[in-house]
Amino acid sequence: MKNKNLKLILILVPLILVLSLATIYSQIKTNPNTNQKEEPVPEATGPKATTKAIITTTYGDIELELWGELAPKTVENFVKLASENFYNSTYFHRVIPDFMIQGGCPNTKDTNRGNDGQGGPGYQFEDECYAPGEELKGEITDIAAAEVVWNKIIVPHMQQAKTPDAEIDAIVKECQKARSLSPLMKNTVEYYKTRTGFSVPLTTQVLKAKVLYGNICMANSGPNTNGSQFFIVTKRDGTPWLDGKHTVFGKVTRGMDIVHTIEQLPRDRADNPNPENQAFITGISFPK
Repeated sequence: MKNKNLKLILILVPLILVLSLATIYSQIKTNPNTNQKEEPVPEATGPKATTKAIITTTYGDIELELWGELAPKTVENFVKLASENFYNSTYFHRVIPDFMIQGGCPNTKDTNRGNDGQGGPGYQFEDECYAPGEELKGEITDIAAAEVVWNKIIVPHMQQAKTPDAEIDAIVKECQKARSLSPLMKNTVEYYKTRTGFSVPLTTQVLKAKVLYGNICMANSGPNTNGSQFFIVTKRDGTPWLDGKHTVFGKVTRGMDIVHTIEQLPRDRADNPNPENQAFITGISFPK
């Protein structure tokens, strides 16, 4: 984890504030370019087991491969909603040049632009960003292990406990004061598990996929708040600051020219395309 991200987490605990995707970049006003040249997404970015999908929009088709082996719950959810025509008549409500296009909000079907980006299917499900690695036991010898203890044990305890353990609370304050997780390293993994009642094995985390150019990922309002909204990355260098924060579940295989056209649509201060330029989803199909 980068220092700036680590400092942010330490300052905000136990209250975690989630920044929206729209605040990452300041608004860049531009006119649409309908003559975008398609640039293929690199072949070596995903697993072999895939499901084909086509998002049909009013600007053209976006062809995808969905990685059910990598993110089974996410792909299953997307396919289910699409098969129920959930996404039909929604539009891409947030478009930011050199970053991403975001869609999948059912609120875009009404006439109130103010609630765009706030809707979902009526439920939430967990992230699928990481695979479990080796089990952590004994002394905490590096910052990477301290991050796992912090994210999996300390933060949930501080958020969920009506009265947090006094010793844990004191260590959290030490970390905040030091702006570092180093104070965690004076105790063992077992110490933190005992103090918080954490009873399951604690493992390292292995990132499944990076948030790269052309990838389709779940949008969220914080950890484990996935619903129906998704975004497609248009930044050619990728978005490493989002790695591990958004589930990657596929990539565009054809139609990045359409994605870039949507990316450049004239928009308002909330990065919502103007009504006369909206890119509607008219259907999602799954060719064999």
